[in-house]
Amino acid sequence: MNPNAYVVLAVILFCIGLLGFMVRRNALIAFMSVELMLNAANLAMVAFSNVHGGLDGQVAAFFVMVVAAAEVVVGLAIIITIFRTRQSASVDDENLLKH
Repeated sequence: MNPNAYVVLAVILFCIGLLGFMVRRNALIAFMSVELMLNAANLAMVAFSNVHGGLDGQVAAFFVMVVAAAEVVVGLAIIITIFRTRQSASVDDENLLKH
């Protein structure tokens, strides 16, 4: 299959993630949008790695997945804690944490 199709798919996924992050005010939706952007970057790195015949992009994508897994653990714990205390997952309400 043509690697351009994978790159186009990665760009589409990244744009959907960026749009979801910029438009939605829910912390969980923003969190999932960031994960979608990371997966789009992984897809692009693996596609470019396949084109050039090396494993560099695949190794980088593996490390991005490891960091994303750690981010999910910490990020979801923070979001759940904020939801339990504030009864809201809106990012507009989180400026109250400064006090």
